Amino acid sequence: MKKPLYATILLIVAALIAACGQAGQGGGAAAPTTAPVAAPTTAPQATEADCARPEVLCVGLVTDVGEIDDKSFNQSAWEGVKRAERELGAIVNYVETKDAKDYAANIGLFTEKGYDVIVTVGFALTEATTAAAGENPNVKFIGVDQFQAEAVPNVAGLIFAEDKAGFLAGVLAAEMSKSNKIAAVLGTNLVPPVVAFKEGYENGARYAKPDIQIISTYHPGGLDTAFTDPKWGGDQAKLAIDQGADVIFGAGGKTGNGALIETAANQGVFCIGVDTDQWETVPEAHPCLISSAMKLITPGVFDLIQKAKDGAFPSGNYVGEVGLAPFHDFDSQVPQEVKARLAEVDKGLRDGSIPTGYNPGG
Repeated sequence: MKKPLYATILLIVAALIAACGQAGQGGGAAAPTTAPVAAPTTAPQATEADCARPEVLCVGLVTDVGEIDDKSFNQSAWEGVKRAERELGAIVNYVETKDAKDYAANIGLFTEKGYDVIVTVGFALTEATTAAAGENPNVKFIGVDQFQAEAVPNVAGLIFAEDKAGFLAGVLAAEMSKSNKIAAVLGTNLVPPVVAFKEGYENGARYAKPDIQIISTYHPGGLDTAFTDPKWGGDQAKLAIDQGADVIFGAGGKTGNGALIETAANQGVFCIGVDTDQWETVPEAHPCLISSAMKLITPGVFDLIQKAKDGAFPSGNYVGEVGLAPFHDFDSQVPQEVKARLAEVDKGLRDGSIPTGYNPGG
């Protein structure tokens, strides 16, 4: 009896399936397969633990007794270090100094971990920086505001002509004063750059107006308090305003910031910031902040870190740029003739034809 047609077809299909299975096992054409895709790999990100590796750039910063967010000196230096993080891929960190006796120990926190560059901020750290440099010849040290009397191979003192920045601020203050009386609220005179700012400011004001009256006040405290006392700064600004001063220059970290903020509460009185463009850092002072006497700390710190990375680190003193910040919202209130005079004075300060009258040894 013949099998039905569909049964015959089923037998043929079954035979074909069996034959294909044997061919795959016996070296014939295998069924196509998809190769597994490897998971994407990312190089592990470097951390502080990798600072001893030569290809990893590590930069540490030690503040003076001010804080990293002082909206002035320390913050400007830290911004330079942060720029190295963004542009050079550096591992960065900082230590805030609470007591001057901790300078050496704080620097040591970075040398012990193999940091390549250490930025120490402020005149007061000069001695501790020099000592640490001698003990760690392979580490590059950037001493902000630390004049180098003798060059040390692995130390660059980032210094500025504060007297020139102060001189420009003084010219601006005198030209904008209606009462013919201006003031300066300052940190301690134990710090040479503060003295340079004051002398430059006073001499610049007298250059513009020989009969200008000037009230200048140093903070009476030491390095531990002179730059962290905004209440004293505000009180001194108020006293000067009560005596008729209508332009206040605040040069002393948070102490100077207190003077700016107090001035801002008095309508029709101008204030001038210091170190950086404080329009960006002290918004409370916007009602009075006509400009700032700038030390271009941020680019100066970054430039030296870049040189350290490139093997071109200088020793001795490295002079950074200074100048006046933009007038921002007050631009229309500064007469064109005042702007022209400031440009003329700036040119004379740069080419040496206009002396500031500041004598560091005097």
